[in-house]
Amino acid sequence: MPIFNNNDHPIAYLDEGEGDPILLIHGFASNKFVNWVYPGWVDLLVKDGRRVIAIDNRGHGESYKYYNAEDYGAPVMAEDALKLLDHLYIDQADLLGYSMGTRISAFCALQAPDRVRSLTLGGMGYGLISGVGNPEPIIEGLLADKISDVKDRTGRSFRAFAEQTKSDRRALAACMQSARKPISEDMVSKITAPTLVAVGTNDDVAGDPKALADLMPNASYLEITNRDHMTAVGDKIFKKGTLEFLEQFS
Repeated sequence: MPIFNNNDHPIAYLDEGEGDPILLIHGFASNKFVNWVYPGWVDLLVKDGRRVIAIDNRGHGESYKYYNAEDYGAPVMAEDALKLLDHLYIDQADLLGYSMGTRISAFCALQAPDRVRSLTLGGMGYGLISGVGNPEPIIEGLLADKISDVKDRTGRSFRAFAEQTKSDRRALAACMQSARKPISEDMVSKITAPTLVAVGTNDDVAGDPKALADLMPNASYLEITNRDHMTAVGDKIFKKGTLEFLEQFS
């Protein structure tokens, strides 16, 4: 997989297909393969005639691992994504994010609105603004000596996911410890790019997708039926809705 040096720290990515570029930004503890290749997104979008770029966020996948919380946060990770577009000489792209990747995508749109043609925000509704709960059980779960020591249900599920994806748990803990820069309703209302907010109807993490979409001047929402935060990623409703949304820009 190709990499580019971001301040002498490698950021890994994939770049496949030809056509209008779309940048895929994965969720916490995931990577470009788990979030986008294995569920079929990359093949789907390439077959739809698009140039598909998927980044490994810092601390994840094959990208550089930082171990200090101040080296993370969505605004910093959004800069990585925008620098990847610079590296590839891409002036403007569609963005597709999931969960943490939605937060990063939103900051891309706020920091460089001219670079973002459209946004597909998966796995995150009004939780983008209100937050998604206490990070401490997840941090403790990631840093525990063994998974059997993790009693909290959420902490255990993230620990299991990190082990499944063979992630660097110390790097993920530092990422989770980073100060979360708030996104206010006023900030979201300034995102003018056409936006699709897609959330599973059984997702108890994301928050209300309609409440988020209603804040933006050019947004709609998609309910992914009978899917939760983990199972919505590769769902056919999500894929079909995204292709139909992107069709208007082709």
